[in-house]
Amino acid sequence: MTPSEIFLVAMLIVFSVPYLVWRLGRTDYLAPLVVVQILTGIALGPGVLGAAFPEYHRFVFSPPVTQALSGVAQWAVMLFVCIAGIELDLRQAWAKRRESGITAGLALGVPLLLGAAAGAVLLAWPDWAGPRAKDWQFLLGIGMSCAVTALPILILLMEKLGILRQPLGQRLLRYASLDDLAIWGVLAVILMEWDRMGRQLGFLLAFGLLTLLFRRLMRALPEQDRWTAALVWLLACGLGADWAGLHYMVGAFLAGAVIDAHWFDQDRLDQLRHHVLLVLMPVFFLSTGLRTKWAVGGAAVLAAAALLLLVSVAGKLLAMRLAGRWLGWPREEARLIGWLLQTKALIMIVFANVLLDKALITDATFTALLLMAVASTMLTIPMVAPMLARRAAETGADADVGRA
Repeated sequence: MTPSEIFLVAMLIVFSVPYLVWRLGRTDYLAPLVVVQILTGIALGPGVLGAAFPEYHRFVFSPPVTQALSGVAQWAVMLFVCIAGIELDLRQAWAKRRESGITAGLALGVPLLLGAAAGAVLLAWPDWAGPRAKDWQFLLGIGMSCAVTALPILILLMEKLGILRQPLGQRLLRYASLDDLAIWGVLAVILMEWDRMGRQLGFLLAFGLLTLLFRRLMRALPEQDRWTAALVWLLACGLGADWAGLHYMVGAFLAGAVIDAHWFDQDRLDQLRHHVLLVLMPVFFLSTGLRTKWAVGGAAVLAAAALLLLVSVAGKLLAMRLAGRWLGWPREEARLIGWLLQTKALIMIVFANVLLDKALITDATFTALLLMAVASTMLTIPMVAPMLARRAAETGADADVGRA
């Protein structure tokens, strides 16, 4: 078979297998399609399929095919991260800054500290920190991985649960928006390199100046031209950030963060996010799965993933209990918010990919983080749906609002 034919075979697997598992297995309650796609990517990686059928794996995922898939995946994740930046609504967070600041600060800070402590445990053994990582970079990277809330996935799950447009859903969007902003700020700090400090400061200065011109241009353009201008801006920011050593994903997020969502029709923006998830992101999930390895042994990776999952879940729940006491929430509401903020898949996977690209973590650590992200996301709906049903029954609303 020619390389193009093998590439199409790989693409056929990427789009057919997870959909069939999701639809025929009716996994939506435990694992939405996006989670099944991530799990399929892991299964197709060298740690599972590659170990069971090495010759088949080498044939289908040969270097030319993997390189082509990586190019598609890179563009997919740039679009996705940019849209996540556009969806940030900092105006609402500022309008209710005391509540939002306390909640978002605790939701980020508590699991970050617990995650860093778990990272310190991993540092006691070799093969977890990457070859270029300083101890503080590794600890901060692991801590932030445990603190992440994936805003786009949170939106999808809240739509599924029927609470996105309710007051609770809007509150969660405020908290997650602030945390999303902090995540990329922390990533930029982690990636700062003294030998490239001049480039990085130059990029940030140029970005600030060009943002003023870009925003003025976007206001003057009709909406149909804003879409193309936004894509050009995204590519320029991604290229500049990567040249400066900050990684193109940081540039993609910055590009989206300075774009106002109201410049576009909201329905079309929602459709773009949906189409990126449908058409492009499955390739990123496969590309991510191809990077999973069990270099220090499967049991050790699973144990590390379990430790990270424990501190991540406990950190969010403890943080929301503290926020609830401070702000006077009912205990059940604090637990509900804590579980909804567990969603990590996608953004945490993007974050971990950057850490791996920069050799700050090893393949084994990346695999453990990936398993933790998937497990925490899969826990969300089973834990939240019964609480929403009880909440609806207590308020006299339709009890089916909490069904998945």
